[in-house]
Amino acid sequence: MAELNYNHLRYFWAVAQDGNLSRTAARLNVSQSALSVQIRKLEERLGHALFERRGRALHLTEAGRITLDHAEAIFRAGEELLGTLKETGTARQAVRIGALATLSRNFQISFVGPLLARTDIEVVLRSGSQGELLTALQSLALDVVLTNQAPASDALTPFIVHKLSEQPVSLIGTPALLGETRAVADLLRAHPVILPIAGSGVRTGFDALVDRLGLRPQIAAEVDDMAMMRLMVRAGFALAVLPPIVVRDELGAGVLAEAEALPGIAETFLAVTIERRFPNPVVRDLIEAATQAAR
Repeated sequence: MAELNYNHLRYFWAVAQDGNLSRTAARLNVSQSALSVQIRKLEERLGHALFERRGRALHLTEAGRITLDHAEAIFRAGEELLGTLKETGTARQAVRIGALATLSRNFQISFVGPLLARTDIEVVLRSGSQGELLTALQSLALDVVLTNQAPASDALTPFIVHKLSEQPVSLIGTPALLGETRAVADLLRAHPVILPIAGSGVRTGFDALVDRLGLRPQIAAEVDDMAMMRLMVRAGFALAVLPPIVVRDELGAGVLAEAEALPGIAETFLAVTIERRFPNPVVRDLIEAATQAAR
């Protein structure tokens, strides 16, 4: 079987970025006919058309989109190889961190904080869904993923899950709403509550707790974004089930207050990496610092 020609793949990638054959040919300083030949040879090797023409523009076919995704992963891996081998034993210039879009912003800042004052490090922070971030981690587009959801791992997806910290979860509310009461059961009987969505670890623990207490609290909202919960609880119409770290600034300023911690419920913050021949040493230091800070 003939091997894939990576020069053909590079030309395809360039055309996919521009969406115009003549513009790409001019940028690469090659003839349009030569560029067309390269694309055609790649299509013949793959057995699929990669572009369809609409007017003067080229648009990716479904096969073209899949090929582009793989091409970008291949070129990123090549850049990773060159950059890492040139800098073996030294701190790399870029640290690429993915964070679950719903994760506490305060926790994210705490994690990257040791790097923010360093002039030799560029922090690239990307948010997204769990699936998007883990895919990017596997393709080497990210060095680490911050999450509160442990991913499934098997022989084909050997994720390494580092437990960074475990934060207690409390009832949080405005001082006016809490009044003098700090007892969980009394507060849940008296006020509506903003909860994480069903299926999350915190929500599962909360549902079990109120069942044990024989309570049926009024649910004001179910939210999958801690930043949104933070804004909603500040409005003062309901309590929220949150780790205090999420509203650390508001608690310090007296805008919000904390009732009793909810017994047996905690939010676990994780860093996920994968096995790599040349892991980013800066990430290792960040994970160690976060773990030590939690002790």
